[in-house]
Amino acid sequence: MKYLLDSNICIHFLRGKYNIIEKLNEIGIDNCAISEITLAELVFGAEKSDNPKKNHKLIEKFIGQLSILPIFDAIQTYGKEKARLQSEGKMISDFDLLIGCTSIENDLIMVTENIKEFDRIKGIRIENWVKR
Repeated sequence: MKYLLDSNICIHFLRGKYNIIEKLNEIGIDNCAISEITLAELVFGAEKSDNPKKNHKLIEKFIGQLSILPIFDAIQTYGKEKARLQSEGKMISDFDLLIGCTSIENDLIMVTENIKEFDRIKGIRIENWVKR
């Protein structure tokens, strides 16, 4: 595995936007994973959508092709980074911080459109696959 996909990248994939499908075909979906936090965000999005049943099916099909990484190994890094970010007045959301720390602990490149937020995490490697 090489990449950890953020929620926004997964949503773009599920909606068929920004050539994310082509990028995943190019690099191989077996080189990608998501955090269990990302899965929770996707499930929440499906629940509040106009068609939860359809969107849950799309998510199930999508996650069947990926590894889903637990946050357990990232908890120590999360605590250190949250304390550092708080002391510097540069807080980011807990979910994004957990996802970013999961990418660090698993030595994966974080794929996100949300560069501004994730870039605050020390030691993270980031790519944005969205071309607007």
